[in-house]
Amino acid sequence: APNSSSTKAARTVTFVGKGIVFDTGGLSLKPKEGMCEMKMDMGGSAACLYGFRAAVLLNYPGNINVVMCIAENGIGPTALKPDDIITSYSGKTIEINNPDAEGRLVLADGVSYAARDLKSEIIVDMATLTGAQMVATGQRHGAVISNNRETENKLFAAGLQSGDLTWPLPYCPEFFRAEFTSRVADMKNSVANRANAQPSCAAQFIADHLPADYQGSWAHIDMAGAAMKDGRSTGYGVALLVQYLGCV
Repeated sequence: APNSSSTKAARTVTFVGKGIVFDTGGLSLKPKEGMCEMKMDMGGSAACLYGFRAAVLLNYPGNINVVMCIAENGIGPTALKPDDIITSYSGKTIEINNPDAEGRLVLADGVSYAARDLKSEIIVDMATLTGAQMVATGQRHGAVISNNRETENKLFAAGLQSGDLTWPLPYCPEFFRAEFTSRVADMKNSVANRANAQPSCAAQFIADHLPADYQGSWAHIDMAGAAMKDGRSTGYGVALLVQYLGCV
């Protein structure tokens, strides 16, 4: 929603949301207790869509896009299988070693599209991505992993101002990229060591699908804990994104 009448320099911002409308775990089937509430695994896309809508209604002066990565992780003849090798939108090949690590696959395509096709200077992706996020930052704080310290700081400040709280986690490609090493593809889709900073590793997987020459700012918000409470969605992320746009 570009607004050329503003004196503010137009910067292309894209929100990318995980939109898994139901997550059974695929062929890595979740236990029945873990499958309840998985209708809310599209919370990232919902937050991005309504953050975008609010920004448009508030006449945000820059160029803003929303990319919703919609899919269902179900069981059927076309379901991903362990040892499958797929080609992502970025062109990288991925060895599937965990069909229940599907959110990062759709987000990888989303951020690649946002960078390559939409020419986004700022990309913020949001997802109910890892259960480990709740261990790391709890039920109220979304975890932020970013390649840009200024963006990280702005998202932290926007969290305080909006009430959709955030907390930064490490961004260390040199430490986390090796978790996805594959002998038959460019990378695997799940970590080798589940005790090694899983939220940061999952974010690194997504970041590795940005173009190699991407010079923009990217941030990942894992909001698995904050997105749900007592079997219902909280709406986390909408106010955070709108407040963040005021800082861009």
